[in-house]
Amino acid sequence: MDQIPAHRRPHYPPTDRMAILELKAARGWNQIQTAKAMLVTTATVAAWTRRVDEQGPEALVQLPEPVNRFPAFVGYVVRRLKTLCPSLGTVAMAKTLARAGLHLGATTAGRMLKERPPDGPMPETPTLASAHENDAEPVVTAKYPNHVWPVDLTAVPIVGFWVPWLPFALPQVWPFCWWVAVIIDHFSRRAMGAAVFKRPPTSQRITAFLRRTIRKAHATPKYLICDKAPQFWCDRFMAWCKGRGIHIRFGAVGRHGSIAVIERFIRSLKQEGLRKLLLSLCQRTFCQQVQSYAAWYNTHRPHTFLNGATPDERYFGRRPANRAPRFEPPARWPRGSPCATPQTLVKGWPGARLELVLTFEGGQKHLPVVALRRVA
Repeated sequence: MDQIPAHRRPHYPPTDRMAILELKAARGWNQIQTAKAMLVTTATVAAWTRRVDEQGPEALVQLPEPVNRFPAFVGYVVRRLKTLCPSLGTVAMAKTLARAGLHLGATTAGRMLKERPPDGPMPETPTLASAHENDAEPVVTAKYPNHVWPVDLTAVPIVGFWVPWLPFALPQVWPFCWWVAVIIDHFSRRAMGAAVFKRPPTSQRITAFLRRTIRKAHATPKYLICDKAPQFWCDRFMAWCKGRGIHIRFGAVGRHGSIAVIERFIRSLKQEGLRKLLLSLCQRTFCQQVQSYAAWYNTHRPHTFLNGATPDERYFGRRPANRAPRFEPPARWPRGSPCATPQTLVKGWPGARLELVLTFEGGQKHLPVVALRRVA
């Protein structure tokens, strides 16, 4: 190497130059000793020392990039998803991207949202409470699909919230509000059915709704959990359930969370599915809006209780999408190293460049279906 002129020798990359300067400081070498050990000229070492504070991709001396640092396009994907779906939080965003093949931690997604974009283009887990009439009855726990079905009613206002005093009180009937009945499979959190009524439904209409849901699911629940609304707390409804071998459990009066699972679904239905829409006065159109949300909820919405799986995946025993092989954008990431939960294998080779592909359930912008596509 001594026989080759200095300007013709192989050049050290920027990260190696930084490593040489760190070695120089650790050993206490001067510029002459460093140049002799590394087969460069003294002027070269001096130039590296003068320009050690330069920043940017064109800097003469650079720190090595951490192997776990995500490329800039990953931050762009996260910020773009937040722009298109502003209601998604960091946890929901991380779980949604994991189902598409990109595993990020919720804190990583939050940090990327706070980062300034580069110049140029580019809750508490609900648990099953006892649905019983008094504290002496045993707790009902769902052990398999169609074992326990909670059912409930809710009023969805069309023209805003009403107040209970006159003259400003609005009757809780159409055209001021819709009444929605929903049934959930407790084991999988799957929405089994929903029905829309113009006024509080009678017990006869509720049993007809249950009959349609049972026929569609090809299964009859062993337990039905409900509150003590007049539609359920009556001889007609109890006789109908008894005739089909269904055991009724009523939510405990005054006990928080006795029917928490279906209450949580109703809250999600209103906040995620209906409050971002101009609700229709047409019963068929409003029913389609509810059904679109239920289909998106069952198929695409990940659940913390289900470890990021969807209700359909749990109900039908399918492999969760977030358990499939993942994309790995950092090019130097070791294939056997862990990733954000859940742990999966790498699809292809590290260094994948990805593009966000976003569609919407039923063409409704508040129901995103997220996918990632590998690009060159």
